[in-house]
Amino acid sequence: MSHITLIRHGQANTTARDEASYDRLSELGHQQARWLGSHLADTRAHHPRVYCGTLTRHLETAASMGLADVVQDPRLNEIEYFTLAQLFEAQHGVTIPEDREGFVEHLPMTFTAWAEGRIQDAPESFEQFETRVQTALSEIAQGSGPAIVVTSGGLISMVMRQAMGLDIPAMARVALAIMNTSMHRLYPIGTHLSPVLFNAVPHLEAPERQFAQTHL
Repeated sequence: MSHITLIRHGQANTTARDEASYDRLSELGHQQARWLGSHLADTRAHHPRVYCGTLTRHLETAASMGLADVVQDPRLNEIEYFTLAQLFEAQHGVTIPEDREGFVEHLPMTFTAWAEGRIQDAPESFEQFETRVQTALSEIAQGSGPAIVVTSGGLISMVMRQAMGLDIPAMARVALAIMNTSMHRLYPIGTHLSPVLFNAVPHLEAPERQFAQTHL
């Protein structure tokens, strides 16, 4: 197996309350991606294979990073969190929060209800999400040479759940922790992909860039 570096997209539209409005990078998101691309070039990181989801924020992140020959795969797309949250509110009266503090409580509640099948008419089931992520990562791991994957926080949290055997609340905590343009690396140990890097943002650690360490 080859090792895989997962990258969360740059900061998106933080004022959005639906999928379409959220799916574009802010100017800061583009800058975060440019800094990450420069960091990878400066450190001579070798990734002969590059993948990303098909969402606009994935494609814009890859472009601003300067990545070439990107393979687009819809299995690497984010869950439709806004859609799930709207359904959760309509069916169970759980109000959609408007700040990060509210999301800290809302995300695990939503993930749990989704995994238990209590959100009807979801765009996909929790099990379908698990399966597509596992299948996509397994196929990428079987390829030749290190791979870089530009995707989203929810998907990265699912990868960590599968690699570490996390329960739903732990998966939600992982999702909340993931910063924009952070790097997460999986390395083959035996027959299993294991995390050896989580939430790394070396390109944002200089004092003048720390303002760009964003979660939303």
